[in-house]
Amino acid sequence: MRVKGKFPAERPESAITALTPISRPEPALPPTQQQPRAQGSADIRSKQREGNSVLDDLRLSGSSRVLFPHANYARGRTKALQAVLLNTAGGITGGDRFSVAAAAGTGSHLTVTTQAAERAYRSIDAKPGRLDSTLTLSENSQLDWLPQETILFDGASLSRSLTVNMHEIARFLMVEPLIFGRTAMGETVRKADIFDRITVTRGDQLLFADRIKLSGNIQAQLDRPTIAGGARAMATLLLAAPDAARHLDALRALLPATAGASVIRDGLLFARILAEDGHALRQSLIPALTLLHGAEIPRTWML
Repeated sequence: MRVKGKFPAERPESAITALTPISRPEPALPPTQQQPRAQGSADIRSKQREGNSVLDDLRLSGSSRVLFPHANYARGRTKALQAVLLNTAGGITGGDRFSVAAAAGTGSHLTVTTQAAERAYRSIDAKPGRLDSTLTLSENSQLDWLPQETILFDGASLSRSLTVNMHEIARFLMVEPLIFGRTAMGETVRKADIFDRITVTRGDQLLFADRIKLSGNIQAQLDRPTIAGGARAMATLLLAAPDAARHLDALRALLPATAGASVIRDGLLFARILAEDGHALRQSLIPALTLLHGAEIPRTWML
């Protein structure tokens, strides 16, 4: 995109001569002339009304949109409100800033998913693209955080955080799938940066914390037996609920040999899944999510 305004006068030293290297970088634009970056935020709140979960508040800005399909389903006596996130920017690249806040009010059930896989594209900005999500669960509420995959492209730079604040009496289900290049397209991720942070608190106590940081030649690191053994896709799966332990045996029966699941503390079931590609990952994830969700997962996962 050409910046409006007067172009600076040519300087003698910027002229092309036989002694000037062709690869000489152009001077950086001043901050006032830098390319604009995508930004977006979504704030979604649910509440209970007459046994159903309904929208309490919604605020949007920038490139963030939310859809509410008429596909509510029942679990027990309360019907869930389903929110589908959209990024109209088409993906995330260096310098982009996105945020999501979702809150399940007392006694309500909120499911948050995405319309499609998120994409982290090659970055030419010194700053990484950021996606920060904050989830709040009130007393007797349920919140399902079920985004589809994030695809990391070669040259991407992405920093993500997911912060969850739960009431002592609440139910939280989470999945975070990540794909390192589309193997069907012959893509490899030889240079990229990703920093992923998940923090869950219940009451005033830290319940769960997970950190993943990969930088440089991602493919070479994933090929190491102690990291991923050649896998190109992975997912983190978490269920925080009083009855979490009773799902352990059934979940293990659904998982491949490249996955593991454990009850790591009272009321907390954790699983990590590795797969050769995104297709193989979905074959494991969909039945696992259906089991822990206790109902059909959002239809966007089936498209």
